[in-house]
Amino acid sequence: MSDELLYSETEEELRAAVADLLADRAPWASVLARTETAEPYDPELWKALGTGIGAAGLLIPEDLGGAGASLREAAVVAEELGKAVAPVPFLGNLMATELLLAARETGNGTAAIAEDLLRRIASGETTAVIAIPFSRSPDTTYKGRVSVTPWPPREDPHEARLTGRVTSVAGAQPADVLLVPSDGSIYVVQASDAQITPVTTLDMTRVLSDVEFDDTPAQLLAIRYEPLSKALLAGAAVLASEQLGLAEQCLKTTVEYVKTRHQFGRAIGSYQGLKHRLAQLWVQIAQARAVARYAASATGKEQEIAVAVAQVHCSAVAVQAAEECVQMHGGIGFTWEHPAHLYLKRAKSASIALGSPARHRRRLAELVELPAG
Repeated sequence: MSDELLYSETEEELRAAVADLLADRAPWASVLARTETAEPYDPELWKALGTGIGAAGLLIPEDLGGAGASLREAAVVAEELGKAVAPVPFLGNLMATELLLAARETGNGTAAIAEDLLRRIASGETTAVIAIPFSRSPDTTYKGRVSVTPWPPREDPHEARLTGRVTSVAGAQPADVLLVPSDGSIYVVQASDAQITPVTTLDMTRVLSDVEFDDTPAQLLAIRYEPLSKALLAGAAVLASEQLGLAEQCLKTTVEYVKTRHQFGRAIGSYQGLKHRLAQLWVQIAQARAVARYAASATGKEQEIAVAVAQVHCSAVAVQAAEECVQMHGGIGFTWEHPAHLYLKRAKSASIALGSPARHRRRLAELVELPAG
C-alpha cells in the first residue's frame, strides 16, 4: 500500500473515538436485541455518533458548521460501523450530504435551500436520505416512479407536488428529510409528509422502506440529476470501506474462536486446512483495504474506476469472510444468539447495494475500454 493510502494520525484518532463509542453503545448483543423491536435504528447512538463525534457533518464545510473532512475520514467511520453492524443511517445521510454539496454548485437559484439543509445536518437537527432504491448503481440512468405537478397557483417556481412510490429506500425510517429525484430534477420533501412503510429485509440492521407520495408538497433542489450520480458514487466508495470493516471483524472473531475451541484434544485452529483458509482470507482482506482506501481517495474518472474495482472486490470478500465466520464457528455459528448471522446478512445485502459486483464489472470494462463479450 502506498504512503498516500495509509491512515493519518487524525484518521486513527477518529477511528478510536468511533470504536470506543460503538463498544460502549452498540455491542452485538444490543444490536441483535434491537432488531427484534419495532425500532431497529438506534436514535441515541446516531445522536452520539452524528453530533457528539461529528460524523453527520464530516463532509460539510466548516463555514456551514461541519468538519470540512473528506471521504477518507468518512470511510474510516464506515469501517468501524461495519465491524459493529451498527444500526445507524450514516451511509444514507452521507449520500444525501454529497448530493446537497453538489446541488449548491448548480447555480439554479436553490443554493440557499441546500446550505440550510447542510447546516441542519451538521448540527444534528436533521437527518436526510435520498429516496431511491438502495440497489441503484451510480452509473445507471435513474427513471423514477414519482411524477411532478406544479404547485398552484405557481407563485413560486421552486414549489411543486409529488405523486408516486419509491421502493426499498435505505434509512427512510429515521430520516427527517427526503431528497426525491423526479422528472429529471431533485426535490426536497419533509419525511413527515410522505408515507414510509418498512418492508421485510434480510439485513435487519439496515431496514428498507417503501415511500409513497400523494400530492405531497416539495421544494425544487436541483434541475439535473448530476448531483445524484456524484452522491451514489461517493456512497459506493464508502460502502466498500464498510464491507472492509465487516470482513476484518469476521476474521478477528473467527481467529479468536478457533484458538480456543478444542476437538480431539487440540485447538481446531491448529488444523492445516483451517489455517490455509484463514491465511487466504487475510490476504484478500489486505487487498480489500488497499482498493477501499483508493476508492475513498481518488477523484474524477479515476474515482469511477477505483469505486468499480473496490465494489467488485470488497463485496466478494465481505461475503466470503462472513460465510467462513459462520462455518468455522460450527454449530454455534448457526444460532440466533451468535452475531455471525448479523455479519452474513449485512454482507449479503451490501453486496447488491449501490450496484451488484456484476454491474460494477461491466462498468469497469467500459471505463478502461475493454471490448464487450
